[in-house]
Amino acid sequence: MTRAHGALLLALCTVSLSARAETLNGALLRAYDNSPLINSGRAGVRALDEKVPQALSGMRPRANAGAFLGVQDNRAVTRQFDIDLRDPQIRAPTKSIQSGQSVPRAANLTIEQPVFDGFKTANAARMAETGVFAGRERLRLTEQRVLLNAVSAYINVLRDTAALKLQENNVAVLTEQLRQTRERYLAGQITLTDIAQAEARLAAGKSLVGQARAALEASIGAYRQTIGDEPRKLAPGAPVDRLLPKTREDVERIAQAEHPVILAALHDADAADLDIKVIEADFMPKLSVVGNLFTQTDVAGIYNRNISASVGARLNVPLYEGGLTSSQVREAKEVAGQRRLDADVARADVIALVRANWGALQAAKTQISAAQTQIAAAERALYGVREEAKAGQRTTLDILNAQLELLNARIGLIFAQRERVVASYAVLASMGRLSTETLHLAASQYDPAVHFDRVKDLWGGITTP
Repeated sequence: MTRAHGALLLALCTVSLSARAETLNGALLRAYDNSPLINSGRAGVRALDEKVPQALSGMRPRANAGAFLGVQDNRAVTRQFDIDLRDPQIRAPTKSIQSGQSVPRAANLTIEQPVFDGFKTANAARMAETGVFAGRERLRLTEQRVLLNAVSAYINVLRDTAALKLQENNVAVLTEQLRQTRERYLAGQITLTDIAQAEARLAAGKSLVGQARAALEASIGAYRQTIGDEPRKLAPGAPVDRLLPKTREDVERIAQAEHPVILAALHDADAADLDIKVIEADFMPKLSVVGNLFTQTDVAGIYNRNISASVGARLNVPLYEGGLTSSQVREAKEVAGQRRLDADVARADVIALVRANWGALQAAKTQISAAQTQIAAAERALYGVREEAKAGQRTTLDILNAQLELLNARIGLIFAQRERVVASYAVLASMGRLSTETLHLAASQYDPAVHFDRVKDLWGGITTP
């Protein structure tokens, strides 16, 4: 590697925006810990966990209590005829009025324990668990995207900083070239046309500096958005080839078995099959045991009281519901077929993603090798053109073009180095293995099963664990 190559790599690998150094793994860890997207996904999975106890509640007892309390005004009017015992023919009409107030009250307690529901609860619980597993896979996908975006943001800052340094150095070289061109003009060696060419190239170089600075500012903004902080002194970002298989076929095989998009689609298909069984349960009879305790006082009159208790079985046999359940079953079967097709689509998408990322990785390797060769040749060409120009065999435009070719070659190497690193992480993500565990980051791993185990068997309570 030439001296210029080493300077180029140094420019790519050291970005000094503050005194404290930052590594790629450190940036990935901070992105993982602080990402609102990941935290939002975790909350969504925790919400899915609650679907399991909701489904299991179908076979748990239900208790309802009721009470009545009021004020009642009682008024009784009695009309009768009193018979004179001495003369039975004599009847005297009399009327008596009785009035009073009472406080009628009643209470009842009903407990129902389902015994058989056509296996609806069991299938609904299995369906809810399958939905939880699908949610976990989608959370893994979110984590992969956040980590890959963090890699891109980190390497983009390195790339754009190095590109800006090259453009600024090019302006300095063009400024010196313009000074030398004016001296040669004063010496009568060249014409005003050469000066105009040098001035035009310098103006173009200053414009490219402005563009490079704007690109760096955009990359710094993306870095802050993804990582959560301003970039500091960034250490080199290396590819992760050690974690990748040797062949594309091995990558595809692993992706088919582990990629979260495929696994989530398969869980969705399983959940759709279980949904059919849940709906079909509505065709089956339902049996439950019902207990009832009832008491009332002063309801029909003063000082009366009634207490009753009963236990019985309730059987509900569906006969015809207007075709609603039948339509729901047909709909669920179509949805299940759609979910199986979605799984096939997911497999095809992942294979296409693997091949695109693998191809980008191989292309980046080739581009780096070609760019290094191009830089070495461009450096020799520039040296030769300058020496020939001293002898009057080359023009100022030849020198400027040679400088531009060398600049483009160096920038091409920077971009190829960026693609090399990011593409290696992209291949790892397309396998479904881009995670803090695979990268051996010192992170406290979030385990969604912890929350699931705490809530799946809860019978009550409104406080989140």
